[in-house]
Amino acid sequence: MPSLPKNPAARAALTVVVGAVVAGVVVAGVLPAYWVFLATSLLVSAIALQSLGLVTGRAGMIALCQMSFAGVGAWVVGALNVAQFPGGLAVWVLAGGIAAVPFGVAIGLPALRLRGINLAIVTLGFAAAFDSVLSTISFPGQTKFLAVPRPEAFDSDAGYFVFVLIWYTAIAVALELIARSRLGAGWLALRHSERAAAAHGISIPRAKLSAFAISAFVAGISGGLLAGFLGTLVSDNFNMIQSMVLFAVATMAGAQFAEGALIGGLLIVIFPEILRRLGLAQDIGNVVFAIGATQALSTGESMSEALRRNLRKLVSRRARASGARATTLAAPRSPRPDAAAAPARAAGRSAEPAPVTGQAAAPAGVADRSSEPALAIDKLTVRYGSVVALSDVQLRVPARSVVGLIGPNGAGKSTFIDAVAGFLASYGGEIRLGGRPLDGAPAHLRARAGVRRTWQTTRIAPELTVGAYVRLAAGPLPDDELRDLLRWLDCPDAGQPIASVDAGTRRLLDVAGVVAARPAVALLDEPAAGQSYDTTMRLGERIAEIPERFGTTVLLVEHDMDLVRAACSAVTVLDFGCVIASGATALVLDSAAVRKAYLGVGDHADGSPSDAQATAGAAAGAPS
Repeated sequence: MPSLPKNPAARAALTVVVGAVVAGVVVAGVLPAYWVFLATSLLVSAIALQSLGLVTGRAGMIALCQMSFAGVGAWVVGALNVAQFPGGLAVWVLAGGIAAVPFGVAIGLPALRLRGINLAIVTLGFAAAFDSVLSTISFPGQTKFLAVPRPEAFDSDAGYFVFVLIWYTAIAVALELIARSRLGAGWLALRHSERAAAAHGISIPRAKLSAFAISAFVAGISGGLLAGFLGTLVSDNFNMIQSMVLFAVATMAGAQFAEGALIGGLLIVIFPEILRRLGLAQDIGNVVFAIGATQALSTGESMSEALRRNLRKLVSRRARASGARATTLAAPRSPRPDAAAAPARAAGRSAEPAPVTGQAAAPAGVADRSSEPALAIDKLTVRYGSVVALSDVQLRVPARSVVGLIGPNGAGKSTFIDAVAGFLASYGGEIRLGGRPLDGAPAHLRARAGVRRTWQTTRIAPELTVGAYVRLAAGPLPDDELRDLLRWLDCPDAGQPIASVDAGTRRLLDVAGVVAARPAVALLDEPAAGQSYDTTMRLGERIAEIPERFGTTVLLVEHDMDLVRAACSAVTVLDFGCVIASGATALVLDSAAVRKAYLGVGDHADGSPSDAQATAGAAAGAPS
């Protein structure tokens, strides 16, 4: 018996294909003609819903003009039919999808600066304008009653259902593969945090425009298929209200998933049929869809997401029950004491982790400690109006070292990280990476150049798995290297969903994603926040190993002094935006200036010998 593919994307694609074959046999071969007609309408609606699920459900951008894109595709199909363009409906539908792409890119341009309700208004305005244009013109062939012909092999109603099913399956498989690629993971990261996505080297404009372009392409295909389905179209098929209904259903059903799009298509087709048979007004359906969308938005869970969650619980429950039965049926044996202790020792946290395989040489631009520093900051100054957040900060971070950046709350540490990583629009001074200036480069280009960062609060998309997130941050990784990296940082298995991982472990995954990318400099912003003392100390050991294992220089921003002592060879202290001490870790942490900054009192009432020691330490060659 052949085994299922090991690749999750291949398994998902195979599931979609098998389900489509079964549906095709059942619907085309068993159901009466009227129900075949409804099933075809369901699939056309599901394709349109998939297009909206991509841009809204995955990328997190509101689009209220999908039926306008579908109208473009339908108009092109009608025009090609009138012109008797060769290739038939299959080629015309593809051309209609391609024709919708420029409109999708044009609508995506405002999304580069607009979000939320503002973007919704722009897309709704486009839908209204398109509606006005359609009301003044007729679809090609409409006045001459020239219907769009179906392909000869799919001329019957059952045949056309199979034709549309082929398109739906191809689109569902393609979107599933894209969703499991770095592009798809980037859309999810974009949905949850644009800043975090940029920190992984993702171009936000490119990610947004690609989402709108692909979404418009799929919507255009749905419009072309609708033209072949109905033969002749009118403007009301693509009006603004239809776009809003589609958005409500997509939100309610969770159209970013293939099964969610089918659920949404079922609602769009069956609900009006039920109202018709009950003699009720069709507008009731729109009210129900609006209520369902509001419920999904308030709970944060669509119908397909709830279905997937319940299925996972069922599978997990059955797995636990099966494991319990296997344990009960197993004959108990009394193992030797040394044999019983061996697994415990192997599973113990104190054991030395397996080395990370496939280590590369030091990143470009990183030199020896005695030559060009990995990161050089000169007179960095940041102002927010009249408030000076950083004032003439000087800092040198030697290559392949771990340097701490500490200071009390409000000292300017987060502002410093934002400036270095490229998240501030303007600042004074100069930032150099391995001798190369970074000033003026946006965050995603700095990330690609070799500056990666973590965040004080986790910003990982919960829809990803552990492995998908690390690969999003680092790019392609061999399975064995990914496994060794996760084991090295005591992280969960690669297949575990992020949604089931606690907040403390997500912070470790942030570190894993950054170091797996092997950047020149890693900016770790309080990675131990919320961790237990033992976990913090283990993390300190791992951070201290990063330069040798990955060739990456680390700048550690942290409040936990035990972690700083364990990981850092040198420390720079900020207070009120200024450097007050810099030098060897033990010397700086024991200085009166640092004690005063943290505790408000110094060790000495007069000149403070410890301050002099810290200054001497800086002059002796420590970072300044």
